[in-house]
Amino acid sequence: MSQPETLGLQLARRGISRRSFLKFCTAMASAMALPPAMAAQMADALAKAHRQSVIWLSFQECTGCTESLTRSHNPSLESLIFDFISLDYHHTLQAASGEAAEHAREAAMAANAGNYIVVVDGSVPLKDDGVYSTIAGITNLQMLKDTVKDAAAVVSVGTCAAFGGIPKAKPNPTGAVAISEIVTDKPVINVSGCPPIPVVITGVLSHVLTFGSIPELDHLGRPLAFFGETIHDRCYRRPFYDRGLFAKAFDDEGARKGWCLFELGCKGPTTYNACATVKWNDGTSFPIESGHGCLGCSEPDFWDGGGFYKALSQGNWGTAEGIAAAAVAGAAIGTGAAMMSRKRQQSMVQEHGESEGGTLK
Repeated sequence: MSQPETLGLQLARRGISRRSFLKFCTAMASAMALPPAMAAQMADALAKAHRQSVIWLSFQECTGCTESLTRSHNPSLESLIFDFISLDYHHTLQAASGEAAEHAREAAMAANAGNYIVVVDGSVPLKDDGVYSTIAGITNLQMLKDTVKDAAAVVSVGTCAAFGGIPKAKPNPTGAVAISEIVTDKPVINVSGCPPIPVVITGVLSHVLTFGSIPELDHLGRPLAFFGETIHDRCYRRPFYDRGLFAKAFDDEGARKGWCLFELGCKGPTTYNACATVKWNDGTSFPIESGHGCLGCSEPDFWDGGGFYKALSQGNWGTAEGIAAAAVAGAAIGTGAAMMSRKRQQSMVQEHGESEGGTLK
């Protein structure tokens, strides 16, 4: 049986130039906190890779994660699906329905056993045998177990999949749980956020394609390249925080001058995400830049934390002094881990470029 075409051959056949491909790799290297010199090595590694089979499952969710994916600009959704991955099953985006849709999932699993990636958005209900969410008469729990059996890895997209999210919030009537509580024998990458940043979703998939391995993860299973620092660490309003200049209301003089939103409930100091650097809508803005404090949506149990508009020291988040100390310690840990991650990634991409491809591990 003939081998499938490499990405390099497919892109060339579609008229995509080396220059355009390098621009994409440069953007991805930047997003993953890699040095610019890595772009050419990424391009060489990707050119030798094959399109990655991806099966996307949607469980207890609001479709917000898919909406976020459709707004990816680097690569675009069209480029991601047609050039880089083979999206073999996705409830919302696929044209097939009913039996044909389920057959597509089963066929992809059989044809790519041991090599496909399962992306999941939404939590899984366990109460009453999982009857609160079913697809084609199959409970989410059973479909997840069946689908990940021969998968290489699982990507939990969104806070619902990563940590249980809003479905798991008290009183959790359906017994919702995170994907990692069910899948314990496969690598699980948590891409949290409600919804997650689109470039982070595509960046993780690009990493798997480039390096043939999962990215360096933090203690919550999130990619350090995107979750290694707090939003507070990179926020453009940080100098006002350091100077003690805080907005007291969303329409006061301080707010109009762009002062820090900490006293209006911003959870940036305790929230790890790339919002302040990668941003949203083609890099246009992020909530704090739009005048609203961070809600901490990429953290576990953010919905139950309460007090979206209360300063951290006023809620169940500890004292202001403790938050400051935690932020300093977290920044030090994140910086050290990120440096280690970059060194490992450089080594992996060099090894990958010397061979015909990598093995996911």
